[in-house]
Amino acid sequence: MRRGIKLFLTAMLMQTTFAALFPDYTFAQNSDTEYAEPLANVLRQIEAHFKVKIKFTEEQVEGRYVKYAAWRFRETLAETFTNVLSPLDLKVNQEKETVYKLKPYEYFRWNVADGWAKLDKLASAVPDKTSWEQRKKLLRPQLFRALQLSPLPPKPNSKPIITNHRVMDGYTIENIALEILPGLYINGSLYRPQKFRGKIPVVLSPDGHWAEQRYRADCQIRCAMIAKMGAIAFSYDLFAWGESLLQFKEEDHRKSLAQTVQTLGAIRILDYLLALPEADTARVGISGGSGGGSHTVLMAALDERIRLSAPVVALSSYFYGGCPCESGMPVYSCGKGTNPVELAAMAAPAPQLVVSDGSDWTAQFPEHDFAYLQKIYGFYGAVPRIRNVHLPKEGHDFGFSKRKALYDFIIQEFKLNGAKLKDDEGKYDESSVKVEAAAELYVFGKKGEHLPANAIKGFDQLEKLFTVYK
Repeated sequence: MRRGIKLFLTAMLMQTTFAALFPDYTFAQNSDTEYAEPLANVLRQIEAHFKVKIKFTEEQVEGRYVKYAAWRFRETLAETFTNVLSPLDLKVNQEKETVYKLKPYEYFRWNVADGWAKLDKLASAVPDKTSWEQRKKLLRPQLFRALQLSPLPPKPNSKPIITNHRVMDGYTIENIALEILPGLYINGSLYRPQKFRGKIPVVLSPDGHWAEQRYRADCQIRCAMIAKMGAIAFSYDLFAWGESLLQFKEEDHRKSLAQTVQTLGAIRILDYLLALPEADTARVGISGGSGGGSHTVLMAALDERIRLSAPVVALSSYFYGGCPCESGMPVYSCGKGTNPVELAAMAAPAPQLVVSDGSDWTAQFPEHDFAYLQKIYGFYGAVPRIRNVHLPKEGHDFGFSKRKALYDFIIQEFKLNGAKLKDDEGKYDESSVKVEAAAELYVFGKKGEHLPANAIKGFDQLEKLFTVYK
């Protein structure tokens, strides 16, 4: 009886919805046309019905229709958004209490609860060190295969291109390009202490998707300070960013192969750096922020030469990286499904620092994900080696507080002298670092005039190059 009443009320609500939202609907459409309405019209009706504002562009709605539109309306706004937008691979982000913005469906962004549930399921499958080691043994080769790097393609027999050696206050810089496949180059800048003895640590410094990328002031400062404390720092371009744009277009960075090229580039950078006579192969680290943090996690999972990692404003169980260079290849399908925090755990028991903040997808990292990492590190009796610096009042950047946490971590774990980096009050003093114009960090000249003659041009040539090795 109750079910019958409920069905009757639902039918009445649907009839009211039809009449209120689409007055001429019954006469304009029928099942032969699937009651299709332009998406723009439906969004405006949602605005009117629920008293909200939806921001969208004409390009987002052009040519898009909602089939059986009125049937998709429900009593709540959330259910209605889901019913209308999900079949079109669209979603909305809430900007204010009654303001929403239309966006493409974000496969890489989960609800927090869903991310935590996935991580809990992964955790339950590895109750001890033996099962975890088996899991790692399964995951690592699958990650290489997912990236199309199994086996690794042969290394070109070419020398690094080194330009523009500069001597600064306590450190030196030179720009380096490495040929990672025939005609494919990865570029960066190598920072070294001006004076050193014996073997010194190596720290890879990939950067994220911030404006000016590795040419930004905070990136230059970070690498210079690492060199001044007594280590090598290598800052390098993402694929189709920086000098890589001499070979590719900006839109190529949004293609899945970007993740593969960046991974291969980091492997080749390690090959080069660890062959330097001063490099200490027992003290090798990597730290990047945002997209560079995702890259940090992946590289620490893949390459056992890395003995320290520090992903900054990047890591959570419910965010898989919003760029194809982070999640474009099927790495998260490995092992019948993995996630970024499980990949970060693959670095155990090597020291790892996770820096999180209060305004992005890392905001809730300390509440759940950190405990999982502590559990995995606990298998090795190494819980103190996994650390989290959470900055709840800060945002998505690599600002001083984040850099300070990184400096402390590297100095402690690599047993370096941090005193010379601090002022009389014991605070880090970055004022001696010279921030250079971007062109000073270019390998191939201010206008790319020194790009090698064999350099490939265009994504089509890159795809052909990878086809040769598959």
